[in-house]
Amino acid sequence: MAERYDCHYCKESLFGRKYVLREENPYCVKCYESLYSNSCEECKKSIGCSSRDLSYKDRHWHDDCFHCVKCSRSLVDKPFSTKDDQLLCTECYSNEYSSKCHECKKTIMPGSKKMEHKGNSWHETCFTCQHCQQPIGTKNFIHKDNSNYCVPCYEKQFAMQCIQCNKPITTGGVTYRDQLWHKDCFLCTGCKQQLSGQRFTSRDDLAYCLNCFCNLYAKKCATCTTPISGLGGSKYISFEERQWHNNCFNCKKCSISLVGRGFLTARDEIMCPECGKYV
Repeated sequence: MAERYDCHYCKESLFGRKYVLREENPYCVKCYESLYSNSCEECKKSIGCSSRDLSYKDRHWHDDCFHCVKCSRSLVDKPFSTKDDQLLCTECYSNEYSSKCHECKKTIMPGSKKMEHKGNSWHETCFTCQHCQQPIGTKNFIHKDNSNYCVPCYEKQFAMQCIQCNKPITTGGVTYRDQLWHKDCFLCTGCKQQLSGQRFTSRDDLAYCLNCFCNLYAKKCATCTTPISGLGGSKYISFEERQWHNNCFNCKKCSISLVGRGFLTARDEIMCPECGKYV
């Protein structure tokens, strides 16, 4: 007597009938479809054993139901995108949702390389320098008047020139007497140290740090012999072609300050009236 071969669920004989194995158990087609077949997302009907089950992210479709929601073209074996859980062919998706190129106004297709700047997008081949028309790619660029420029073209077209080295000033700079310098080029005429960020003065249109200016041009104090700059509101005393720092203008004998007071001179010395009585 032959061994029975029955459906695991309904127990009906499977001899001479189509069946499906699941976990090594045989099922008649009717029971298998009732128990395990997926429902189609589009038509909501069961996807039977005789149909191909197309799946995407735990959702399932019949072959004939797997199409673009906009143009209804079949997406079987074709690239597609989704928006709000709806299937779209790449063309419909691009027309509806992809970025438009700021230059040529055409759609930037999904998967193609695009360049972005301040909310605008470009095809890689459209993202070019306004002046030389060469692709900018990942190089540095400068955005001006709604156009993009590579750095060399921007410097040639717009950057100010340093009065000292005649090269473009792209970042920072110093303005003096309506002329522009790089910070590294704006130097003391005497010691060649940078003047940017420190006090300086000029003589004959040449800039000097305070130390160099005082050493070269300032009067010397008759008492301490160091320079009197007279800059920044500092006060000094001048008398008969001689100068003194305020704190050096003292009586030679008693050292009292003579600023704002009467004084006497004896040869090259200055004295208060009291000390001057005994000279």
